[in-house]
Amino acid sequence: MFSKLAAVVAALAIAARASPLSTIPFIQSPNTDAIWSADIISPNLLTVWKVSSNQTVTWDPSRVPQTRTNATGILLLGYEQNDSENLDINTPLAAGFPISAGKVDITVPDVPERNDYIVVLFGDSGNNSPCFTIEP
Repeated sequence: MFSKLAAVVAALAIAARASPLSTIPFIQSPNTDAIWSADIISPNLLTVWKVSSNQTVTWDPSRVPQTRTNATGILLLGYEQNDSENLDINTPLAAGFPISAGKVDITVPDVPERNDYIVVLFGDSGNNSPCFTIEP
């Protein structure tokens, strides 16, 4: 359904609508020399989340460039099906958190049980987690 590019554009549109551009560093001052990727550590393939539980999504912040330490991120939930990430762009799990923190706490939304959920972290690039399970 959504390509990664469409998801990035949608996520940026959500961020732009939610707050003034001056508070979104990666829109305010794009820097093509500072493209980086933060690998998601958790959730992973063995992860099982319960609906309404509190969870922490973690990623490796070690490659965040010094020029991007104040960059903020958006975290979306999706599921992999038919070569699509099926991202819920209307209801981010989290937004406006510092990418350099390496983690963000979320509450698992009320979604159907599946074993192909992913989270996608947007900051300077989009990074998917491995598939994981959400149960009632």
